[in-house]
Amino acid sequence: MRKLLSFLALSTILAGASHAAEIYPLDGATILAGSKVDFKVELDAVYAPEAVTVRVNGKPYEEVFGNAAEFVEDEKGKDGVSLGSALILRDLALAAPGKYAVDVVAGEERKSVQWEVYGTPDVAKAKNVIFIVGDGLSIAHRTAARIMSKGMTAGKANGRLAMDDMERMAFIGTSSTHSIATDSANTMSAYMTGHKSRVNALGVYADRTPDSFDDPKVETLAEALRRQTSKSIGIVATSELQDATPAAVVAHTRRRGDKAEIVGMLYDNQPEVLLGGGSAYFLKSDVPGSKRKDDKDYVQLFRDAGYALATTAEELEAAYENNSGKLLGLFHTGNMDTWLDRNQLKKGTVDKFSDQPGLVDMAQIALDQLSKNENGFFLMIESANIDKMSHPLDWDRAVVETIEMDKVVALAQDFAAKNPDTLIIVTGDHTHGVSLVGTIDDTVEAEDMREKLGVYEDAGFPNYSDEDGDGFPDRIDVTKRLALFANNFPDYYETWGPKMDGPFVPAIQNADGQYVANEAYKDVPGAVLRVGNLPKTNDTGVHAVDDIVLQASGPGADAFRGYMEQSDVYKVIADVFALGTSQK
Repeated sequence: MRKLLSFLALSTILAGASHAAEIYPLDGATILAGSKVDFKVELDAVYAPEAVTVRVNGKPYEEVFGNAAEFVEDEKGKDGVSLGSALILRDLALAAPGKYAVDVVAGEERKSVQWEVYGTPDVAKAKNVIFIVGDGLSIAHRTAARIMSKGMTAGKANGRLAMDDMERMAFIGTSSTHSIATDSANTMSAYMTGHKSRVNALGVYADRTPDSFDDPKVETLAEALRRQTSKSIGIVATSELQDATPAAVVAHTRRRGDKAEIVGMLYDNQPEVLLGGGSAYFLKSDVPGSKRKDDKDYVQLFRDAGYALATTAEELEAAYENNSGKLLGLFHTGNMDTWLDRNQLKKGTVDKFSDQPGLVDMAQIALDQLSKNENGFFLMIESANIDKMSHPLDWDRAVVETIEMDKVVALAQDFAAKNPDTLIIVTGDHTHGVSLVGTIDDTVEAEDMREKLGVYEDAGFPNYSDEDGDGFPDRIDVTKRLALFANNFPDYYETWGPKMDGPFVPAIQNADGQYVANEAYKDVPGAVLRVGNLPKTNDTGVHAVDDIVLQASGPGADAFRGYMEQSDVYKVIADVFALGTSQK
């Protein structure tokens, strides 16, 4: 019995110790052969170098990796707190595909991980990849967009969305390395690197140090394209160009909020086309509207690098006609306005930025520009405002943004019809907890707005119209409209209708720092206070953990099927571009 108790005690110590050490890349990582990754071992205690053993497939790691790591006897945390010893090897490249088992022993600390290093064919399957992201795109957004745009008769849609006709489909898991919940940074980073990461992280494994720029890096798709190919790169977004989704194409930081530094990363990679918002982080600090705190003038730096600059839709046309191969479009200091505000309601910040191009306009220019490269291109297009309007529960704006995104899908399909060596991928980065449950009918005589909500047989069909045939509803404040609701929300006033005076602001902060229902909507006829189900530190709805739908058409699209992780999507892109082989 004494021996058994001793064994159990030792087992408990070792089990606890096995969690103290950490190895990056993490267990289960899939790594493109030849791509650059940073290798790091974090230990919980302080050791001498000779007390730490690292073996790869049973051999000293230096033999397999080709170089010795830097040994840090005692990493420091916030306020100089001791974190323990560490080994760091930057820019590791594993050329040989196969399984790699990494074992670390230091005192009583034990840690083992396994990686899969994969290669790609010698010949590319696709010349171009168009990667279209509906930020926060959920099934309900798509269903509502189809009904609002196409209408419905006798239970059948009167038309189809462009994305409805994509050839292949897969369900995609979005969870981060440390949480089932997710954000746009770690989700898009997984697409663009093939490595899962932590919430808020871009192009790195989030380590324990406070510096957001020293975390173990993983190569981004843009870097892989620059290393292995002569293809052009394009980034188009209705968000700030430093926002998580566009930034993930190039960026390395633990903190997605490092927007000023992300501009520098965009500059280092220099995608041939950059179109979106976020000029505040390009402008020199002494320029009105700038959010920079240094004296760098990235507008001028990009110009000096040969970029033609556009700040309006009119200027974008001129810049396309007169450029040396590089386009920079900065159409807003922050995020661009929604389609609904730009084209119908003239709310938001449209009075300040009155000539913003639409997502379709920007995508068309990008395709025209990038397709001039005979070696092909990668183009990422993000419909950012699906997410940015879903957070504040502004469903009408979010659905109309989905319609605009679908117009971009149609544009990509037209391009691919003429250029069949093009793979189109359409997906979201994460979902929102939104459901379409019926209709709200203002013709129903009832003082309580809840009684105007039709479900089951009473739902009938909404009465949106599209007299001009542009695919968008002529107006959203119709008498019988779609009823969408969130499954998570802060305290807010439900108004049962579209927000005609500008994007919805459901909750505001009180003197105690908690978010409470915004009383600006309290007196809207029929408004009802909804007590939230989120912590009062949340001012809007949050992302859902639901799988997202990915659809694809073109060469290599047959690889998308069943359930996949977001990191698997990178493997497909690497495969169709043959990124494991040099094409220069």
